Amino acid sequence: MNWQGAIAGGVMMVAPWTSFAQAQQPQPQPPLQVVGDAIPQALTATPGDPARGRAIVASRQLGLCLLCHSGPIPEERFQGNLAPDLAGAGSRWSEGQLRLRIADAQHLNPASMMPAYYRSEGLVRVGPAWQGKPIMNPQQIEDVVAFLRTLRN
Repeated sequence: MNWQGAIAGGVMMVAPWTSFAQAQQPQPQPPLQVVGDAIPQALTATPGDPARGRAIVASRQLGLCLLCHSGPIPEERFQGNLAPDLAGAGSRWSEGQLRLRIADAQHLNPASMMPAYYRSEGLVRVGPAWQGKPIMNPQQIEDVVAFLRTLRN
């Protein structure tokens, strides 16, 4: 094999890894369209699913909502009291207001301890594995919004 064949062989071996590495790079998030204290437009064309949203809120791996909030999820024994109770959230806030509070609560209150579940830029104290990546994808945000809208007093 001559040097040109070796280079061609090397390129062929590197190409699959290069495409894999590029696929793993965080994709830039589309900017949020905030109007006043809300994001009036859904982040996806697919409506949110309240059952999936409830599962995310109750999840100790993804949402971690019950770490700070309490809510009408009786099977979860340990619930927080640092943030507003989620019971009645659908009566207190509109769909757009809930969407902004989940996607980027710090837009409303820069001192908020609520994480930005969608925004991934301009954050501090982010672990290396999470840098440049949102916590939730747009459909998950819509699912949580759909669940919270069901919580009315």
